[in-house]
This record gives sequence, structure tokens and C-alpha cells, in this order.
Amino acid sequence: MSIADCPSDELSLTFPPFVRAWDGTENPLPMRVIRPAAARRAHTLLSKAPPWVYTGPTSQPFNFCKSVRRLCKDIVAHCDALRHVDISRLLFTVTQARSHRLHGLQARVTPLRFRGGALARRRWGTMYRVQRYFVGGREILYVIAFCLPRFLDQDFDNKLVTLFHELYHINPAFDGDLRRHQGRYSLHSHSKSNYDQQMAELARGYLSNGAQAGLHDFLRLDFNQLEHRHGSVVGVVVPRPKLIPLPARKAAEVATPSAKQ
Repeated sequence: MSIADCPSDELSLTFPPFVRAWDGTENPLPMRVIRPAAARRAHTLLSKAPPWVYTGPTSQPFNFCKSVRRLCKDIVAHCDALRHVDISRLLFTVTQARSHRLHGLQARVTPLRFRGGALARRRWGTMYRVQRYFVGGREILYVIAFCLPRFLDQDFDNKLVTLFHELYHINPAFDGDLRRHQGRYSLHSHSKSNYDQQMAELARGYLSNGAQAGLHDFLRLDFNQLEHRHGSVVGVVVPRPKLIPLPARKAAEVATPSAKQ
């Protein structure tokens, strides 16, 4: 759905702060250079990437979001469990790690709908509307953010499995909500080890099912190697989607159109 397609009773909710929109000309997605973790800066010799690992023109900054989008598009095409994911409605972003520690947030997926694809939800007596994001006129249903440099400083296996973790969180109905499991731990399942093992199996299946090495080779390099080769690592940085309380008159009128429209 585009902003122009919104029903007439929704038009008052198609402006900030309810909607954030970017395009490729007057208001492009904001890009930021990621700072290295000074405490983990490697020796110059160790920062040199193997010449056989191609990551694009060395005269240009390494665009992390562009590379991870291309890889995820290939993953979805080769993994039956993820065929429901429409990459064109995902926004890949980065966030700056606040410390040099390897442990902590690696990546997260933020849904732009509530349960069942609803745009609004009542909490503690107040109706809230989730912000809607549009890029190039196309509505985004999920924002996936990677914490850099931390994510890039993991080993290849962990990085690839993390990608599957985040993509698998996307609801099979692809309605803007997250996948929900049975039981108490509906979003992450009852067993983290079993979940990790399942994602590792999906990753191994992908690598043995026609995966293009040129698309995932950048995961074999760490942040220092990519920065040393390209001069800098850049990525899209946007605010995390917010929940906004609706005016009382709109709370009673708000509709919940299908996310697939």
C-alpha cells in the first residue's frame, strides 16, 4: 500500500508523527558512518582482508545495508521456511554499538503491526497506533537493525545464523506481526538452544542449496577488515518505530486494514 491508497478516513493519520516516509531524491534514507570500537582495533596487518574475498569497489565505502539486503533476498529465495518474506517490504538499518564488547545485542526485528496485522491496539485504556514507514512510496512492514561493529565482529557462522534468527521471527502470514509460538514464550519459543539449532540447520541447508558465495563473503570479514579495505562502513540509520497514542475521536474510528493491501 502507498500513502495515496489510504482510505479517506485514514488520511489524517498519514502525516507525521503517524507516518515517516523517505524516497531516493528529496528525502533519501539517512546514511551514517559507523565508528570503530577503539578498544578492539586490530593491528594493521590483521586488518588486511584476504584478497580473494570480494566486497565491492575499494574506492567506495562499504554499504552494509545494501549487502545484507542482497544476501537476505538470496536466503529467502533458497529457503522454503522463509519463502513468505517479501524483502521489498523490509527496511535494513544499523545502530552504533555503545561499547566494544562482543556480547550483547547483535540484531533485532521491529514489526510495524500488532497481532493479526492490526494498526492499532488498546493498552491501559489508551488506543495506540504504530508508526507507518514508507520507502519510495512502498510501505515497510518490518525494520531489521544490526548493531555494528559488534555484529560484524562475530565469526561467520554466528553472523549467518543471526540473519536466519531475525528473518524467522517474521510471521508466516507476513502481516507486519511477529511469528508466534505456542506456550508462554510465544515470540522466542520455550527453548533457546532448540531454536538456535533449528536456525543453524536452516543456515547449513542454505549454504548447500545453491547459495551464491559472492553474496555472503562479506560475512567472512570483520569490521576492521571492511573499514581498512573501503575506508569506512556505512549504513541506514532511522529512528525505531514508535507507538503513538491516538486522539480520543480517532481511537473510536480507527480501522485496521490488511497489511497486504
